[in-house]
Amino acid sequence: MSASSRTAARSDHWPDSLGRALTGAGVTTHVQPIVDLGEGVVVGYEALTRFKGYPVDNPESWFQAAARSRHGPALEALALRLALAARRRLPEGTWLSVNVGPDVLETAPVQQVLARQRDLRGVVVELTEHARIDSYTTLEPALQRLRSAGATIAIDDAGAGYAGLQHLVTIRPQIIKLDRTLVSGVDRDETKRALVEMIVGFASRIDARVLAEGIEHLNELDTVIGLGVPLAQGYLLGRPGPPWPAIDRRGLALLHHQRPRSSGHSLRAIVEGAATVFRQSDAAAAFVDDHTDLVVTLDAQHHPVATVDADGVVHSALEACMRVDVDTPIREAAERALTRPIRQRFHPLLCVDAAGRFVGVARLERVLTYLTARTALE
Repeated sequence: MSASSRTAARSDHWPDSLGRALTGAGVTTHVQPIVDLGEGVVVGYEALTRFKGYPVDNPESWFQAAARSRHGPALEALALRLALAARRRLPEGTWLSVNVGPDVLETAPVQQVLARQRDLRGVVVELTEHARIDSYTTLEPALQRLRSAGATIAIDDAGAGYAGLQHLVTIRPQIIKLDRTLVSGVDRDETKRALVEMIVGFASRIDARVLAEGIEHLNELDTVIGLGVPLAQGYLLGRPGPPWPAIDRRGLALLHHQRPRSSGHSLRAIVEGAATVFRQSDAAAAFVDDHTDLVVTLDAQHHPVATVDADGVVHSALEACMRVDVDTPIREAAERALTRPIRQRFHPLLCVDAAGRFVGVARLERVLTYLTARTALE
């Protein structure tokens, strides 16, 4: 049989296969662990669709075939529905990451699935860069609805695909996922390292976190850690499987050996605890019980949502530069704080770990006192 005949034979199955799959037959969800490289723990899982009992099992081929036959929105809606159903069993303190093409985000099948999920806290919506976005203006209302429901927005496959930096600048995601083609061999390629370093620096300026996907070798892991990437996934750390796989033992051992040690010049040196509540209505009692002047409200994943001061004034923690990674150098944190709008400039910095969980506050008084003392010593 010629190559063209084999290709035709493989493509002949799609109408029947897609028809069966859209009923849910043989379609399942596996998940891959996402790891905090600083703590060496699983902080999230990416939901991945699997197709069992069909001539082709490669998920990318399935979604490409569905798009060609105009079944793309229906298949993505099915995958999204199955992934969100698994969310009910999500381990405490972790998030679930789901993939949605920006080209189908506003379609009726996908919107119907999302409409059934009133609370999307703990869900990361990944927008793949491989699909062209023709109008950011059209996409923005859908993204705003997701954010309002509590979802975190991520750009998938950064460093590959159509839009590149325009995606990052316009969408301002909270998580930036480095494409595996950028991560693969990063330890041997100076150009790749420079690009990763640039993206890490950009992410720190917009309060986003960088996630390296496709980590398969120790040298890649060592390099991304050295470049300041806080999150990663890949076969070295854990393969996809039924919910909920742990970190691979070998990967965990390597990670504990390689993971970074916090610098004494980072915010960790001056961070202090703060009273926290999960409902804003509980803030008043916290002021009395904890004898504090500041209360931080958290969501179910322990991400800071807002601060309440002793006068009852509420300040959103979701605005730019209110939150900062606890391992940020103090000098850099001070520079960022002092470029905030005047109404926010002297508010405490809310320090978070690589998973976005609240660690404590860094008051501007302590930041400036620390820098003054360091300058005197120098």
